[in-house]
Amino acid sequence: MNSGRTEVPVRIYHEDTDAGGVVYHANYLCYMERARTDWLHERGFDHDRVAREHGVLFVVRSIEIKFQRPARLGDNLLAVAELAGVRHGLMVFRQSIMRGPQSLVRAQVTVACVTAKDFTVAVIPPALAHFLGVEG
Repeated sequence: MNSGRTEVPVRIYHEDTDAGGVVYHANYLCYMERARTDWLHERGFDHDRVAREHGVLFVVRSIEIKFQRPARLGDNLLAVAELAGVRHGLMVFRQSIMRGPQSLVRAQVTVACVTAKDFTVAVIPPALAHFLGVEG
C-alpha cells in the first residue's frame, strides 16, 4: 500500500479559540480535513477532479478521536494524515495534531467512497486503487 504521510502547518488564531485562548474542539476536525485533502492532492487526486472524472466523492464515515493536550492561541501545529488501510470502498486514516514532538490530538478517520449523484456506496476509482496497490 502506498500510504505516505502528509503534514500541514496550522497556526492558531483568535478565531480558532474559546474565551480562554484554547482551541475549540471541533476546529481540530477542520485541521484534519485539510491534511486528508492535501494527502489526496499530493498524490494527484484532487476532490473536484475525482468527482468530475470518476463520479465519486470521499466522505467521512466515522471518527474515533482522543484529545490529549490543548492547543492555544499563537501555537504553530502540524495536522498529520497517514493512510492506515483500504478495504471495500473505505480508506482509514491515522491522523494527529502535533505541537513539535508533542501529540495533542489523535484520531482514526474512516472515509467512504460514494457516488456524487446520490451518495450510495461506491468502489474506489481504479486509478486511485491501483496507486494504493489495492483492488477498488
